[in-house]
Amino acid sequence: MSAPFRIVAVSGSLHEPSKTTALVRAIADAVSARAETSVQLIELTTIGPSLAGALRREDVPPFIEEQLVAIEEADLLIVGSPVYRASFTGLFKHLFDFVGQYALVGKPVLLAATGGGERHALIIEHQLRPLFAFFQALTLPVGVYASNTDFDGYVINSDVLAARVALAADRALPLVGYAASRSVELLV
Repeated sequence: MSAPFRIVAVSGSLHEPSKTTALVRAIADAVSARAETSVQLIELTTIGPSLAGALRREDVPPFIEEQLVAIEEADLLIVGSPVYRASFTGLFKHLFDFVGQYALVGKPVLLAATGGGERHALIIEHQLRPLFAFFQALTLPVGVYASNTDFDGYVINSDVLAARVALAADRALPLVGYAASRSVELLV
């Protein structure tokens, strides 16, 4: 039996409760329903205050360093941010400023975002995809965007969004398995 896939889900939301965190959790749950996984959720609402003052990776406290290592060692990253002034949140970017430049090469990354309306959906293509292209990560072709109308409070209530989450999980797993097997081969 192989080890479970290590999923690290990052919510760039600065609020709790959060539609972004609910979406990221739903995606992680969908992947976990299809394969054996271990899931770690990183929420900026929790780590943000300790992250914000750091100027270099050496400045972050040990528990933030643990989060960075988890991101770098994940078999799949699920990243999501609310749309904030036409982009992701600043603390979301600040977190990824500390990730090693080559630590995500070939790593599957499932992109997600939330916003007030459908016009914000292009954040996935115009903001998130270029950020992870810099890292040479393997951004999955299916991103998941949700607007306020897809939620009842902080619970997904849209069949269309639920189907998109399921599709993203289905399409992610073959690439996660491939990338995980390649990292083992590279170590041998």
